[in-house]
Amino acid sequence: MTVKLRELKDAGVRYGEKRRGRRMNSRVPIRLEWEGSDAKRNTVEAITRTVNPYGCLVFLPETLELEQRLALVNLATQTRNAAIIVWRGNHQPEGWEYGIELVAPDMEFWGIEL
Repeated sequence: MTVKLRELKDAGVRYGEKRRGRRMNSRVPIRLEWEGSDAKRNTVEAITRTVNPYGCLVFLPETLELEQRLALVNLATQTRNAAIIVWRGNHQPEGWEYGIELVAPDMEFWGIEL
């Protein structure tokens, strides 16, 4: 049975209870690219905190919206994948913490064994 992210949110399921795959602390250099509301192309580079086959946790100084669609580029392997912001945590000194989910992920995307 496939459950969509929105259905999990509507059911009140917390982010930690719906994680897929094993998480690994890993600092992978990435670039996020998205189109702003003014149709301007935005980019930011960052380092992941944790990764799993389906996404990552990252801190960003920018304020992005939940369900924001973007492209995530793994700078170590020069691969890219469509992604979506699925979670925003607390603001820390290094920025907002975000959970980013890869759309139709390639299981080799991170270039490490998970």
